[in-house]
Amino acid sequence: MFGARTLNRHAALMNRMAEVLGVDLTEAMAKGQLSGEGWREAVVRCTSCDDPTACQHWLAGHDGDEGAAEAPDYCNNRLMMARLRQAIELE
Repeated sequence: MFGARTLNRHAALMNRMAEVLGVDLTEAMAKGQLSGEGWREAVVRCTSCDDPTACQHWLAGHDGDEGAAEAPDYCNNRLMMARLRQAIELE
């Protein structure tokens, strides 16, 4: 099992990824587009990332700009983020 430090690190990376993609995870949960269980599963998926440092660099490269259209190919939550972004765009 993962320690609290690892889970917190990946929860922060995942939340930052969502922010860069224009996805509000709290709002998605409030609207029923993402369950609490789905969020927890996404954090665990993030912990299995082969290179979280690459993610940190990718996110740093998107600071201060207009965000990104999609998560990088290596993101374990790429499909979930795309689904949530599409739900936002359809509103």
